[in-house]
Amino acid sequence: MHSPMLQRLTPTLNTPITFSDHTLIWIESGHGLIEVDFKTYSDFEGKLIFLSPGQYVNFLFGEFNVLSIKIPAVHVQKSPDYRVLFKHLVALGHIEFSESDQQILNALFEGTFRSLLDISTHQWFWQNPFGAEREEYTILFDLKDVIDQHFRDNISVEAFAAGISHEYYQVRKLVKSRLGLTIKGLAQNKVLLESQKEIAFSDKPIQEVAYDLGFKDPAYFNRFFKQKTRHTPLEFRTHFGGPACDTFLQDLLFLIREHHREQHSSSFYAGKTNVSIQTLYRRVKERLNLTVSELIRNEVIKSARTMLPHLPVREVAYQLGFREASHFSAYFKKYTGIAPSDFQAEPGDKRRGFADVADPGGLQRH
Repeated sequence: MHSPMLQRLTPTLNTPITFSDHTLIWIESGHGLIEVDFKTYSDFEGKLIFLSPGQYVNFLFGEFNVLSIKIPAVHVQKSPDYRVLFKHLVALGHIEFSESDQQILNALFEGTFRSLLDISTHQWFWQNPFGAEREEYTILFDLKDVIDQHFRDNISVEAFAAGISHEYYQVRKLVKSRLGLTIKGLAQNKVLLESQKEIAFSDKPIQEVAYDLGFKDPAYFNRFFKQKTRHTPLEFRTHFGGPACDTFLQDLLFLIREHHREQHSSSFYAGKTNVSIQTLYRRVKERLNLTVSELIRNEVIKSARTMLPHLPVREVAYQLGFREASHFSAYFKKYTGIAPSDFQAEPGDKRRGFADVADPGGLQRH
């Protein structure tokens, strides 16, 4: 490693790492589950993740080789386009990357911060995660800026839209069509995230957290928080402060990795872990905000994507426990958006851009 910018990050599983600077995370190799801003994601191998000050990443399960770069704020502020990297509109975004991408590799190891940000921003717009025009992205990120600045002020959705000098109807329609949310929903997501951070990472009384976030009635804040998370603020604090991924979940994830090629049923894993299906579902959902079926699907699709470039579709289907190749093809297309045969025909760099499976909250595809 020759670049003074790149630093080796040695993550301890189930220990959140909070960043005080703008930071690029490069998961060079490895796979497993990671958590960012209280949402769980899978298999970010070969991806670049840009995090803003105050964001955290938690490597929940797996093995990872990780590099990081601190990016001084003065460089981030040089272009409004750079915010597309650091402001995650819906969920965690990323830049698709492999070591064959020579431009990004040069920027990582030898280039300046400016070239790294320019190349990554160009890649973000090329990947076009929400299928929007560039002018539409300007409106969306202008709105995100206003929400980030005024989310504590209890202003109306019309006021948020007015803050970027666009017609309310136009902004509302754009947010709904591109992000699948209302303006109110986007603002509530910000309030919820900041409340989760305050509750998880500080010892502030819940009442004080409520007031700091603009709630006049702590009881209303409690109801809002429980509706969004299924936990009261105190339950959330206790839950997050405990073991992030206990032995039970570690064992389950190892079992799924070992048996997913022949066992696709949640009942099999419930039996292996000696709990009821209901208990299995509840424990996984509460910790990871995923279902057992999603965890199984993720491993099946990951294996399929690894095998398809080298084996016929029928052979892949057989090795993954499908009785009919047609059933496997329908399954693969449903959860990736592309037929296996079409996936095989794509160049390797494009294959990396297709949808991942464990995708809670609508994963941004940078």
